[in-house]
Amino acid sequence: MRKIGLFILVLAIGIALFVGGNFVYGWTADGPAPKDLTVVIKEGSTLTRAAKTLEEAGAIKSAEAFLNRARLLGGGAAIKAGEFFIPAKSSNSAVMDILQGGDVLNRLVTIPEGMPSVMVRDTLMAEPLLTGDVPVPPEGSVLPESYSFQRGEPRAAVLERMQEAMTKTMAELWPKRDPNIVVKTPQEALALASIVEKETALSAERTTVAAVYSNRLRQNMMLQADPTIIYPITKGKPLGRRIRQSEIADVNAYNTYAMTGLPQGPIANPGRASIEAVLHPADSDALYFVADGTGGHVFARTLDEHNANVAKWYAIRRQRGEM
Repeated sequence: MRKIGLFILVLAIGIALFVGGNFVYGWTADGPAPKDLTVVIKEGSTLTRAAKTLEEAGAIKSAEAFLNRARLLGGGAAIKAGEFFIPAKSSNSAVMDILQGGDVLNRLVTIPEGMPSVMVRDTLMAEPLLTGDVPVPPEGSVLPESYSFQRGEPRAAVLERMQEAMTKTMAELWPKRDPNIVVKTPQEALALASIVEKETALSAERTTVAAVYSNRLRQNMMLQADPTIIYPITKGKPLGRRIRQSEIADVNAYNTYAMTGLPQGPIANPGRASIEAVLHPADSDALYFVADGTGGHVFARTLDEHNANVAKWYAIRRQRGEM
């Protein structure tokens, strides 16, 4: 009887070791995914719901087996919500580690400097991994930048971050403005910065372009900025043709060829550098500028100087066959 009892005890221990070893092996062995996966764990998901999502994605074989092992071997940390990258053949243990402490996949949507708000909406609506609809935001309310988002995130949430970034930037920069600048409010600064943004793409020129327009405003001269003619026609999108004389003469709230002062609001979403240029313009008495043929501009203090520069620019264009 003692031998039988000892045999049964040894057998039971053997079975327990086998079961236990298999239990642990199932936690650390290679998983079923033949290739890398991305899995979205929705906000508020329980571990049970997450396990079902993982099984449906092919990251684990069995949600039930994963849960049983996770409760004993997975530690006590909570799982996170978001989109996760899971490498091929990841074990149950590795998958659990990813859900508990791995980096959530972030994707980027980029708003270039000077993009008008109608195109900001187009950009958000064109991103297939975002959800929901958004209206066209107020012009000048979005800070051009690259913004991270997660798969399935509402477009409205991404737009809100873009607008919060502009609000924060203006709150930071406005108190640091130079004394006696021509713009008197943050909204005026955004309006002028949007013109500067549209008039030059060269960082070295921004403060001088800002100085030209600031000088014109002080002298009650028309700004005569071509982009302000285009904005009421296309809401900032490319015109795709030359500006017509009738459009130059059109009186509206934006056309600075038909009025003095600033347009009624921004004509695009200016970047931080253009805002800073308006708040800290160059020490210059220039009143005019025209393209120099190399991608930049040449500046002038007097109309005679400017006319001579324009003549040089026209000669360059004729040489290129553009006129």
